[in-house]
Amino acid sequence: MNDQGTAPALLGAAVVLAILVIRTAVREMRKPGSAREEWTFLGERRGLLVFLGTALLLATVSWTVSGPAHLPWVCLAALLVARISSRER
Repeated sequence: MNDQGTAPALLGAAVVLAILVIRTAVREMRKPGSAREEWTFLGERRGLLVFLGTALLLATVSWTVSGPAHLPWVCLAALLVARISSRER
């Protein structure tokens, strides 16, 4: 299997994850306790199930199409979907 596509995909996903962490840290400095509120969706049953279900579905499609090269992006996409679906209405 060719691993040439893995490094750029991993680097890009790491950059996006770093941006999310920095954004969370800046918000936490402005308003203490906001980081916990921002990431609580992963501790809730619905958020976790949406994350795992989305990750499984996207990982299956990604693996079929491009192999493991884009799995880091699958995790980030599943995280975004879980966050959006768990917001209070």
